[in-house]
Order: sequence, then structure tokens, then C-alpha cells
Amino acid sequence: MIKNIIFDFGDIFINLDKQGTYKAMAELGVTEISQEMILVYHNYEKGLISTDEFIQFYENKVNLKREDLVNAWNAVLLDFPESRLKFILELAQSKKYRLFLLSNTNDLHIKWIQDSVGAAFYNQFKSSFEQFYLSHEIHFRKPDTEIYEFVLQQNNLVAEETLFVDDLKENTDSAKQLGIHVWNLDPSKEEVSELFTKNTIL
Repeated sequence: MIKNIIFDFGDIFINLDKQGTYKAMAELGVTEISQEMILVYHNYEKGLISTDEFIQFYENKVNLKREDLVNAWNAVLLDFPESRLKFILELAQSKKYRLFLLSNTNDLHIKWIQDSVGAAFYNQFKSSFEQFYLSHEIHFRKPDTEIYEFVLQQNNLVAEETLFVDDLKENTDSAKQLGIHVWNLDPSKEEVSELFTKNTIL
């Protein structure tokens, strides 16, 4: 019996253009993304470096203005449909499940989202969850299994009583290794509001 549901954020609640940053960087003349650049991005998502350090690295590496870098970095983020907010508010109100958010994200993206949707919308969304875990605040990132172990241990959750919803198969695959039930949602065909029609376990 499922008692707990852990949701991802991007392409579950807020729409993403996963190639948005790469396209924006290419328009600025940056077409090669090195392993070092990816490592710095991962460290930023884990909160191991500050926003200033992150931007400074890219300023030195690709010789772009701070404003252009920030805009390119946030180009991955699109809209947050109100219907999805309504869905999670109603689910929280039902009190049928313990609800958690678990997102790979960073300070720049969260600030953009807060500014985009507004404080009231964002706070309503955040308050729907018992815990709101952002990778840069807890210093873990998906798909590393440590991030799921952290959430389970911190909240005394039983893996077999927990469903994890994420759009990336590598993330759901690693959660499944721990015995967590998963829904690898396809954002091109599925909506988080279809949770109960797509998951017979609930």
C-alpha cells in the first residue's frame, strides 16, 4: 500500500525546454560543452559552489557577460500550468498521502521560478509538501541513490510504501534499486494529474 509520494519538479509541474540552455548558449557562440563545464554545473546543483562562483567560472571559460549567461541558464525553464498547482493542492488537502518534492535544481533556477509565478503561487505550491527538497540545499543530486536514501531516512519512509514520480528514466531506475515504486512520466504524452489513472498501485 502506497503511503508516500515523492514528486520531481521539472517537466512534472513546471514545463521545461531541456535543450533551451544549449540553444541559448549556441546563439551566444558557445557550441562546445566540456566535461569540466558539466562537472561545475553538477557541483552547482549540489550546492557545492555559490552562484557567483558558478557564473565566474563560465565568464572566464566562455567570455560572456553575466546577464547573458544567466538568461541562457534560465532558458530551460518555461511555464507552470495552474492546473498542476490545483492538482497538488487538492491532493494535499485530501491528506491521503505524505507528499514530498525532490528536485535537481539550483539557486538561479529557483529564483527565476519564484519571480515568474509570483510569491503567492510558489508558496501555495511549496506548502503542499511535507518536505521540499532541492538538490542545492541538501547537497545530493539525482540519480545518485544517496539522495533517495536521505529522503527515506529523514522521514522514516518505507521504500515499498513510497511512489516516486520523475520524467527521467535514469532517476526512476536508481530509485527502483532501493525498492521504491516509480512512475517514469513521459511529459510529451502524460500529465501529473493522471497520477491515479496511470498507476494501478494507488
